This record gives sequence, structure tokens and C-alpha cells, in this order.
Amino acid sequence: MSNSLRDQLLGLGFSAPKPEPRPQRDARKPAAKGAKPAHAGKPKPQQHRPQRREDIDLAKAYAIRAQKEKDERIEAERLKQEEARKRREAKAKLTELLQGKALNAGIDEADHVRHFEYGGKIKRVHVTAAQLKALNAGELGVVQLDGRYLLVDAATLAQAGEVFAQAVALKVDPDAPVADDPYSDPKYQVPDDLAW
Repeated sequence: MSNSLRDQLLGLGFSAPKPEPRPQRDARKPAAKGAKPAHAGKPKPQQHRPQRREDIDLAKAYAIRAQKEKDERIEAERLKQEEARKRREAKAKLTELLQGKALNAGIDEADHVRHFEYGGKIKRVHVTAAQLKALNAGELGVVQLDGRYLLVDAATLAQAGEVFAQAVALKVDPDAPVADDPYSDPKYQVPDDLAW
């Protein structure tokens, strides 16, 4: 496929020379009798209309944008797969860390239920009275692993937080300030002698 010199120059950004305006015939003067118009009897020359520079630039711009969007999709997918790989590795390390360190009491021993919020939902773990006291004091914590909530000591909870922070389901900070409770006002206090 060969391009004419003109097409090559246009492709490089040179502009086509503008044709000089033709002298127009005065419409008021009648044409001489028997005179034929200059173009009569001659075939019209094929006008090769060069592609305008705006069309070329627009096509290039669309191609560049499409390539950029494709590269962004590929990069986003790569990052997503990398994040999933890191999560799998962290969960495997967490499983290894928690092996044999769960302090959950058996169903017949656990007579208390400790509710907590995790993942936007209210969850619960069954504990003994001593474990409940230690859990509320921050000496114990809860880690979520494979859909189960494991009761662990504070040191193990800290290690689990370093390995995979999203797995820490309940960590009580005993030094944290008490949240403003609107019912802490004395006018809302329930009297000690009230019987239900």
C-alpha cells in the first residue's frame, strides 16, 4: 500500500494548501450564445479528499484511551489477585499460630454468653464466669478463624493481630474511656429495690 507524497505529508501534520478562490462569473451577464460552460463535456476529476487531521487525532486518542483502560483493568486484576494471595498466606500463618492455643470451654462448662460486634453483625462466644471476667478485663480476646470464634490470651491475640488484623474479633482495652451513655444520667438509674 503506497501513499502519495501528499498523504504522507498530511500524516506528518502538514496542512494542505488552501485552493485559491476562482473568479466568479457575474450572474447578471448572460453567457455568450453557443458558448458551453468550461466543464461541459469533460468528466469531473475525481477529487481525492484527504482525511482530516482531526479524524486522525480522534482515532489515535480513542486507541490510546482504550489501551489505557485495558492496562488499568489488567493492573486492577493483578492487585486483586495479589491481595487474595496475601490473605491466604496470612490465614495459613494464623491457623498455624492458633494451633492448640484456643481456650474455649466445653458446652457443658460454658454457662455465660459474651456478645460482641464483628463484621457489622452481633456475634457471641460461650465462656465460663472466670473467662467472662478475664475477657471484659482485656486479659483474653476473641479471634475469628474459619467461621469459629476462638478465645485466646492477650499475647496470642496480639500476635494474631500482627499476622492478620481482620481476624481479631474482640479485643477489650481496659484503659479505654467509657463511651458516653445517655442512660448514665442519675434520672435514668433503676432503683435497687425495684422488683420485676
